Amino acid sequence: MTRVFVLNGPNLGRLGSREPEVYGHQDLSALRVMLASDPSAEGIEIDLRQTDDEGELIGWLHEAVDANAPVILNPAAFTHYSYALRDAAALVAKAGLPLVEVHISNPHARETFRHTSVISGIASGVIAGFGFDSYVLALAAVRRAN
Repeated sequence: MTRVFVLNGPNLGRLGSREPEVYGHQDLSALRVMLASDPSAEGIEIDLRQTDDEGELIGWLHEAVDANAPVILNPAAFTHYSYALRDAAALVAKAGLPLVEVHISNPHARETFRHTSVISGIASGVIAGFGFDSYVLALAAVRRAN
C-alpha cells in the first residue's frame, strides 16, 4: 500500500467555521472521508494531518522524504512567505517524490498578497480553487505519477 501525506497548514483546523463563504462548510473530518472514499484512493493510505506550527509541518515533510511518500500540501498562509517550508518541500521534490500544492480557494482571485507562492516553483503541480475537490484532483495526479 502506498502512503500519501496530506499536509495542511495554519488555520485549516478551523475549516467548517472559518470563512465558510471562502472555504466552505466542511471540516477536515469530511475531507478525510471524501479522500478515503475516492476511487483514486484505492490501495493508498491517506495520512491526513493539520498543524498551525511551521516547525511541525517542516518535520512532516522530512518524515515524508524518509518514508519515500508523495505529498499533497496545503501550506495555507505559509504559502506566501515561509522559505523554511519551501526548503523542506524542495527536499520532497529532490527525492523524486510527487509534491502537489493545493488550495481550497483560488489565491489569485483574492487579496494581492496571496498571489505569490514560495512553494509553487518547486511543486510538481498546483491545484487551486476547487474546494475539497482540489485534494481529490491532487490525489489522482499523485496516483498517476506513481
